[in-house]
Amino acid sequence: GWLEPAIVVPSSGKRVAVVGSGPAGLACAEQLARAGHSVTVYERADRIGGLLRYGIPDFKLEKWVIDRRLKLLEAAGISFCTRVEVGRDVPMQVLQAEFDAVVVATGATVARELTVRGSTPAGVHFAMEFLAQHNRRVAGCEEAFVREGWWFGAEWADIVATGKHVVVIGGGDTGSDCVGVSNRQGAKQVTQFQYKPIPSAERERGQPWPFWPVRLRTSSSHEEGCRREWSLSSLEFVEADGRVVGVRTVEVDWAPDGGGMQPRAGTEREWAADLVLLAMGFTGPEQAILTAAGISRKDVVFDKHRSAHQTAVPGTFICGDARRGQSLVVWAISEGREAACEVDTYLRGATSLPRKGRGDLPTLSAAGSLPVLPVG
Repeated sequence: GWLEPAIVVPSSGKRVAVVGSGPAGLACAEQLARAGHSVTVYERADRIGGLLRYGIPDFKLEKWVIDRRLKLLEAAGISFCTRVEVGRDVPMQVLQAEFDAVVVATGATVARELTVRGSTPAGVHFAMEFLAQHNRRVAGCEEAFVREGWWFGAEWADIVATGKHVVVIGGGDTGSDCVGVSNRQGAKQVTQFQYKPIPSAERERGQPWPFWPVRLRTSSSHEEGCRREWSLSSLEFVEADGRVVGVRTVEVDWAPDGGGMQPRAGTEREWAADLVLLAMGFTGPEQAILTAAGISRKDVVFDKHRSAHQTAVPGTFICGDARRGQSLVVWAISEGREAACEVDTYLRGATSLPRKGRGDLPTLSAAGSLPVLPVG
């Protein structure tokens, strides 16, 4: 009885379509329903949740949590349409014509590619291909992945780490998830490459609060078993009979004045690798959905300091990682809630939905430094 659906308010008579059912889309839909709008969420996968469902492993987020939230949202009157890819199955123009507002919350799903010499052999995959496939196996819906095959436009391939030398390139949360899943699948050895030097274990003086500190972080996945290598740049994949068997790297030095990295002579070496997972982040949303919605990338996408979620297309909004760029789930939730406020204002002329406060933290000056604050 602790979790109950939102109190249903009188209908506004307005209809809103939310494209994408990740954290931003779900947060936006919930707030819009609270305001009395009729909300329909479109999701191209077979189940609701987006990144929460198929990107984050169960050992970090058990999926019953998503299912519980979904029941609450359905009880609040929100409709969900799965296996519907807007722009392919339903034209975006149809949504824009039939709904009073459309919110694009598709996330940043285009993976950053690794530039290396030569070709990319079989056995080299983007991290999300590996993670999504694993999560579908755990959920018992592997066939849907074979049928849909939409994640990054990849052809179906059986991606498993069992008994293999796994190399994870990238040191963020996604890379850590790849390490954890590889260990659970029974990898022979897991090695993680990071091109940055190993950071200090403590917060450095040049990163005072409230700045996010760049310090050494060891996740539970690392503790379960992982060899971590720092200041490495990948040069090329080593292949045999069309499959990857190794990765050739070189150690790099970083200029203290921000001049970038330079390869260190005589440090090239080859690492055994039967499976290589690229976890170097994401460059943004898929261009197809932006084009279909008439949204320009320079409109609001990646402008982290612009508060507006409404695009140049009347009645079309964008939020979450699709607008702000890859970030944390809490940021996506915040983005979705803020977008809902703007949609409500657009439809009614004002909103009673809760808005994010400015807070009392000091803001950065134009020079990018914290203002001098009095002590005592």
